[in-house]
Amino acid sequence: MRPSPLAFYGVLTALLEPLAPMLLRRRAARGKEDAARLDERLGRTTRPRPDGRLVWLHGVSVGEAMSLLPLVAALHAARPELVLLVTSGTRTAAEMLARRLPDGVIHQYAPIDAPRTVKRFLDHWRPSLAIFVESELWPNLIQDAHARGVKLALVSARITEGTARNWRRFPVAAHEIFSSFDLILPQDDATAGRVRRLGGSPGAKLNLKLAGEPLPADEAELARLREACAGRKVVLAASTHPGEDEIVVGAFRSVAEADTLLILAPRHPERGLDLAARFAATRRAAGEAPSGAIHVADTLGELGLFFRLADVVVMGGGWAGVGGHNPLEPARIGRPILTGPNVSNAAEPYADLFAEAAAIAAADTEALARHLRGLLGNPAIGRRMGEAALSYASRQSAALDDALARLEPLLAA
Repeated sequence: MRPSPLAFYGVLTALLEPLAPMLLRRRAARGKEDAARLDERLGRTTRPRPDGRLVWLHGVSVGEAMSLLPLVAALHAARPELVLLVTSGTRTAAEMLARRLPDGVIHQYAPIDAPRTVKRFLDHWRPSLAIFVESELWPNLIQDAHARGVKLALVSARITEGTARNWRRFPVAAHEIFSSFDLILPQDDATAGRVRRLGGSPGAKLNLKLAGEPLPADEAELARLREACAGRKVVLAASTHPGEDEIVVGAFRSVAEADTLLILAPRHPERGLDLAARFAATRRAAGEAPSGAIHVADTLGELGLFFRLADVVVMGGGWAGVGGHNPLEPARIGRPILTGPNVSNAAEPYADLFAEAAAIAAADTEALARHLRGLLGNPAIGRRMGEAALSYASRQSAALDDALARLEPLLAA
């Protein structure tokens, strides 16, 4: 009988594990890791484990970690006796979680997927249930946790065709990993089919990015910004990528009047300085008020402010080849949504929003300008689109209640 590819993976990661501290220090020197918390990436921590049953939730980067927040809040409220541990893999996600996790919820950086590191992590935290989000499938973590009797759930699962193709090259390994999960809740029908073919048993659909509360905003700061905007119409371009800023700015400048303001909120805030120089814009990170025609919102954790400030929201990612970004963020605040033609990463919610006249796709600069002109010139149309978006967003919260009910048997096990 041939050994499983996972056995080779385990041996290989064990051989490479001694190099991990050096590689992590190099990443920290480039700003890719938190230098003060590198031990957490090696499964070590100074945080004691509280007594009681512990539920571990993991989301690797900002989008996945933020999507966990509604589930964390719901578990915290419904089962206050549980100890909740949330792990993430990036510095940005850790910074966002530090601001938004409920009091008492523990955050740690996720351990690298190497055998001794995984053992240290699981020996210390001893979870009863581990909840992974989207496509975080680290073989050593999953196998070791499963062998210890930890219940495993993959929620809001998203398996692309490319990911599934890679797993199909190792069908035995795929079956071992996907069959280890006690519960898999896929985002969509396509993922459900791929999970089934890879050896898992998908349950009801759940997309955590569609569930949850509106992004928070400081009311005093919102009032100050509204006063600074002095009644101007505001277009927010949220989560833009290189190449998209030019499309949005070009469309905006072709329709802008003296009473209009464009706020650019790049997906990666470190681009703010370059964008401000290129478009002669003021910058939020520099403490500047939005006094000109264009303002760059290059801070973390403040999108809730700017969604509320906006009359029209242009969601980025639809022109840059990244498949679009979550339209539920502006929808929960009742804003009309424009985006680019490529929204494959959020195909189902965008299809629903398009069908309900809550969002519009613009193929290029000219089309975007035409839709901006229509929404800015006819506020009643924008309000109707925003109301339709809010109605759609409100209906998605029922999926979270269903997910909690499906997780309950695992919590009781």
